[in-house]
Amino acid sequence: MLTTLFPHTHTRYTSLPILGGILENLCGWLQSRGYPLNAISRRIKAAPFFETCLRRRQIESLSGCTAAQLRTCFPREKRWTPYIACALGRSVLEYLEARGELVAPASTPATRLLEAYRKHLARVRGLAPSHVQRHGRLAGDFLQFVRYDDEAGRGNAINAVALEAFGADAAARVGSVTMQKVMGVLRSFLRFLALAGEIPTSLEQCLESPRQYREARLVRALPWHDVQSLLQAIDRTTVKGSRDHAMLLLIATYGLRVSEVASLTLDDIDWRAQVIRVPRPKSGTPLAIPLTDEIATALVAYLRHRSPSRPERRVFLRARAPYGPLQSTGVCDAFDVWAAHAGIPMPALGGPHCLRHGLAMHLLRQGTSLKTIGDLLGHRSVESTGIYLRLDVEDLRDVALSAPDSTSYSGDRS
Repeated sequence: MLTTLFPHTHTRYTSLPILGGILENLCGWLQSRGYPLNAISRRIKAAPFFETCLRRRQIESLSGCTAAQLRTCFPREKRWTPYIACALGRSVLEYLEARGELVAPASTPATRLLEAYRKHLARVRGLAPSHVQRHGRLAGDFLQFVRYDDEAGRGNAINAVALEAFGADAAARVGSVTMQKVMGVLRSFLRFLALAGEIPTSLEQCLESPRQYREARLVRALPWHDVQSLLQAIDRTTVKGSRDHAMLLLIATYGLRVSEVASLTLDDIDWRAQVIRVPRPKSGTPLAIPLTDEIATALVAYLRHRSPSRPERRVFLRARAPYGPLQSTGVCDAFDVWAAHAGIPMPALGGPHCLRHGLAMHLLRQGTSLKTIGDLLGHRSVESTGIYLRLDVEDLRDVALSAPDSTSYSGDRS
């Protein structure tokens, strides 16, 4: 395929010492995954630049490389060539992973400790897989920060000084709300380490979280008329538009989370019983909700547009190569695109989640009970539901007392 894409300059790419041997097969692999020829040629044009990035990391051959080593070579600049080189790097990584040609990372004390921590979170504490992954990722960042795998300092790597330094480093990169979550995860990890005999007990008491007040943040709900405007602004004549309309309509109608929409499968929809069984990653128990006529119409319109040549059981698929199941980030990207197209001003910390907030407030104003709203949103306690139901400024105007008239005061003012 290289001779077809570059009839006169193909030797420039096949002669590359590191990447030249795989580029021909990489082109065929990309084409089998649905990439158009122009996208493939752009990636191949960036091969000399990516080769330079590999050499800067002292990588002389792809054999013997790990996935982590290749990721460190991806350029991060936003100029055209580095951006395409980063896309080429991801394609090379996925290609080598599919062929099983990457070397598994060596087991280290840190990796073994993290694996035990993940099992503890899943089996003992019963956390959802997404939470286990998030806790493990942050714990790994902490172990890397304190250089836990260094043989000389492993015994004393985790101490009050290291905790303070890690907290200062994290605070410089995230806000106070996220920082509170970071400290909570770190306390959990320290308690596990104490239980395993790695560190002294009560070391987690050295951590201080930023003070947060209940309901201090403003509501993120999108006004209901803006929700309707957003749905009406979506162009449903294309495959992507019909897909995005069905996804956002599911969130606006049932208050689903982004991950729940992305993970929905055809087996979760019972057309005859008119029921959708939504997987709930947090609780582990699927939620059965009625399949309304509007939702059924939107889903059927998308499924008829969807390519029948790809027998995927997931409902929502990518509209561009590489074809396959849509991830949660794809739902967020679709929301951002259509919100900008509709000209809707986004609340602070917007995203598809503000549709979930908007539904909760819309149901509350219609007189729906907190218990019903909480069951629909998948909450276990009324306190969790209350977080979504903080009223905005317009609601507070209704309870404000009118200013007293100056004539109501008697007597002279001194």
